[in-house]
Amino acid sequence: MTTTFSNLQSPVADPQSPISSDLLRFTTAGSVDDGKSTLIGRLLYDSKAIFEDQMEAVERASQNRGDAYVDLALLTDGLRAEREQGITIDVAYRYFATPKRKFIIADTPGHIQYTRNMVTGASTAELAIILVDARKGVLTQSKRHAFLSTLLQIPHLVVAVNKMDLVEYSQQTFNRIVAEFREFVSRLSVQDVDYIPISALKGDNVVDKGDNMPWYDGATLLHHLETVNVGGSRNSVDFRFPVQYVIRPNQDFRGYAGQVASGRVAPGEDILVLPSGRHSRVRSVTTFDGEQAEASVGDAVILTLEDDIDVSRGDMLVRQRNLPHKANRIDAILCWMDAEPMDRQGSYWLRHTTRTVRGLVSELNYRIDVDTMHREQAETLHLNEIGRVQITTTEPLFFDPYQLNRETGSFILIDPYTNNTVAAGMIRDRSRQVSDVAEAETQARPVSANVVWEQTGITQAMREELNGHKAAVLWLTGLSGSGKSTVSRQLEKRLYALGCRTFYLDGDNLRHGLNGDLGFGAEDRIENIRRAGEVAKLAFAHGNLALCTFISPYAADRDLARSLVPEGRFFEIYVKCDIEVCKRRDPKGLYAKALRGEITNFTGVDAPYEEPVRPELVVETDLRSVDEIVEQILDTLRRAGVIGD
Repeated sequence: MTTTFSNLQSPVADPQSPISSDLLRFTTAGSVDDGKSTLIGRLLYDSKAIFEDQMEAVERASQNRGDAYVDLALLTDGLRAEREQGITIDVAYRYFATPKRKFIIADTPGHIQYTRNMVTGASTAELAIILVDARKGVLTQSKRHAFLSTLLQIPHLVVAVNKMDLVEYSQQTFNRIVAEFREFVSRLSVQDVDYIPISALKGDNVVDKGDNMPWYDGATLLHHLETVNVGGSRNSVDFRFPVQYVIRPNQDFRGYAGQVASGRVAPGEDILVLPSGRHSRVRSVTTFDGEQAEASVGDAVILTLEDDIDVSRGDMLVRQRNLPHKANRIDAILCWMDAEPMDRQGSYWLRHTTRTVRGLVSELNYRIDVDTMHREQAETLHLNEIGRVQITTTEPLFFDPYQLNRETGSFILIDPYTNNTVAAGMIRDRSRQVSDVAEAETQARPVSANVVWEQTGITQAMREELNGHKAAVLWLTGLSGSGKSTVSRQLEKRLYALGCRTFYLDGDNLRHGLNGDLGFGAEDRIENIRRAGEVAKLAFAHGNLALCTFISPYAADRDLARSLVPEGRFFEIYVKCDIEVCKRRDPKGLYAKALRGEITNFTGVDAPYEEPVRPELVVETDLRSVDEIVEQILDTLRRAGVIGD
């Protein structure tokens, strides 16, 4: 099962029962005492979805409270404390069925302080019932719940105007509320809104029509729930299969278990494994009932592949020509769900589908006032507050925007110390490609006042002719411990033996002098690479092969360095190595210190690394020897005409 908001508190469906059109998940929300629990109780009672002993318990509880009637709300208010206080304080899930459809109800509380519960309960819903008390009209909370429902991309809304019996079933009152609500939702992105006048207490228009509102000729609430289109919000096009478990009962079987987050797949189809990029073909689709002809969105299955390749939990299987977005920086809407405010300096575990990575909120753009929908400046987010943020992760995520795919577009944040779920998020898209600082750097390289670039009189071409090879910048990037310096030093020895002039730039060496005033925060990292790029440009201009070994975690910074030399003379070499191997190597003991919290902003632990998208060369130090990798690089330089044979 993939991790979405629903995993926070929602019930887990039978893994052998695929999501189908005869199941409707819906949520109820409203202000305090709008009658949500009574409405659900009425649905359960009138649809004969409760047992006799349950009804007897409710009757006894009603008598003990001194009620003059059987309080059907007690069917859903399961906690004694809730009954005594007369309020619902958590998300309660209920199940019932009619001959036409099965239902899962998420009853969410109406208080302003329980916004987090509504976000949880509504995250997998396809329909939201927003209750409005006919006596009170459209309140701020009603608007809040409508806004949250649209924020969560719930495709169908039902505005149930309840307690019509207390306003003498007035059509005028109903029409006034409908007009006011329509004016409000006209500013929201809502596709389908229906308005139904009901009395949950008396039963009018809930399951049966009743005789008290002859002026209403629409469907009852239950009829609408039974007939509303289900499944339209599910993405049945883009195949996404996050791997949850690797099934290996014996040496002859290797399967990958999980739930199809979206799309469909069948045996014989070509797939791609992310993040490794390995290709294969689906051999079989298996469930508890045996092999299947295909699997579609919501199906819990085991896939086997024709090739014996490395696939682990957290990997994602997709189609080769239908890829999700990939990014270390995402633009998201975040609902804060913890009593402790968001720590702008700390990092969290980010769980997305079955993948868990470290992440930090690198930018808080604004907080959303869900009562007015206005944007407000804020330093942090507190309990139940919602804001737009930019999140940076230590490893790339593979996602689709939430509006296209609610499964791969959602995530949760987990406090690494308490293991509490502190926030739920919806991915809008990738973040801006560069930060404001990096963007300013790329727009105009800084130049001191009253200076002029001095030419030496000896051109680069003259130097290259003397050297017997062309100048180039070889930029080795990768995680700490990946082997960049080891490869670069061996490469320089080989180039020296070939009579080539080299200029070696190492990240640590530059921080002993030129960059000794810089730290390891995002802005200082950007400045570190900017200076290194400028030095490499000078070395290049003097006809050298500049060997640059920098973690250089941000793609924008590497692109800046690339832009300083002519096209075809910059070679981005991605020194790739599994992070667990890097941690085991840990030649300087830095990973150990970072994991103990002695070092902060360490790439691969609590700071991100953005993998190169189109490097000139990828070398894998955990798979090949240093000598083999050096030969790869030399061969690349020969084919590019930089050095001779």
